[in-house]
Amino acid sequence: MERRSEIVRVSIVGILANLVLVAFKAAVGLISGSIAVILDAVNNLSDALSSVITIVGTKLAGRAADAKHPYGYGRIENISSVTIAVIVLLAGLTSFRESLDKALHPEEANYTAVSLVIIAAAVVVKLLLGRYVKGQGQRLNSDALIASGSDALFDAAISVSTLVAAAVSLLWHVSIEGWLGLVISVVIVKSGVEILMESLGSIIGRRVDSELSVRLKEYVTGYPRVHGAYDLILHNYGPERVIGSVHVEVDDDLTARELHRLTREISAGVYQEFGIILTVGIYAANMDVAGSREIKAAVESIAAEYPEFRQIHAFYVEPAEKTVTFDLILAFGCDASRIRDDIQNRLHERYPEYRFDVVLDTDFSD
Repeated sequence: MERRSEIVRVSIVGILANLVLVAFKAAVGLISGSIAVILDAVNNLSDALSSVITIVGTKLAGRAADAKHPYGYGRIENISSVTIAVIVLLAGLTSFRESLDKALHPEEANYTAVSLVIIAAAVVVKLLLGRYVKGQGQRLNSDALIASGSDALFDAAISVSTLVAAAVSLLWHVSIEGWLGLVISVVIVKSGVEILMESLGSIIGRRVDSELSVRLKEYVTGYPRVHGAYDLILHNYGPERVIGSVHVEVDDDLTARELHRLTREISAGVYQEFGIILTVGIYAANMDVAGSREIKAAVESIAAEYPEFRQIHAFYVEPAEKTVTFDLILAFGCDASRIRDDIQNRLHERYPEYRFDVVLDTDFSD
């Protein structure tokens, strides 16, 4: 609740600042006849609208989970970011069309000292606003705020360019407004595409952050009798709701009661330490069985000959059935089935008395 309230407060600051800039820049643009300044004002108006969308998205994302959406509504924040990206893209494309017309049919702008002072002040305001909003977005883990802050910093650079164009117009009476507007349009479109790609990436699902993956696995393997942590999968249903699973390797002689206690302790500890709801699965290990270590070493040696090899885990030998099972992780994009079959055949040739059951796994996290 506190996080959402802070996002709303930051967004309100952005709205007020942008509306003030819109009023001043629109007045300067109309008085001077500068298309670049007018487009800059329109861009500030879209920034204010983006902040409104951030507020609405944050409010909707805070709704409690229900039967239809048991994971909650947190991903609405990502949808808000996509909406902001679309607004930025439309603003950029519109300004490109208008700037092209101005470049083909240039008219000299009439700048005054007052207008230049206002534009310079806007640069300072946008720099401060951009750093503030982006910093708060990073602290609050809000993609929408980060996008708004980055956009504000772009605006500051655009306003600097406007000042340059004004100087050129005053000194040499040459109008570069239209061409400058085209440059501004390209910057706006580029910013919109970057925001869109970032937001869609969150919705589609990204790889687990490497630093988080390492920290979480180290934490889990720190529990007594846990020999390893594998298959870490995390699903983000909003900045405050991450759900996932992990497999831990333990000795196969643990009782059901001991396993129950261990998995519950791990789940509770991970939630307290990382705020992640984690389901814990079990891989049994019996490396004390005769021949297990030798066979595992052979498996690792043969698999390591393939550049696509990443890891084996869940290794287990069934001495009575003469069966060896393990999971094999290979690099994305390779012919995994062919490599798996090749490794399996080579192992069978070396240990004809055993049946090897190799399961292809996915490299979800480091």
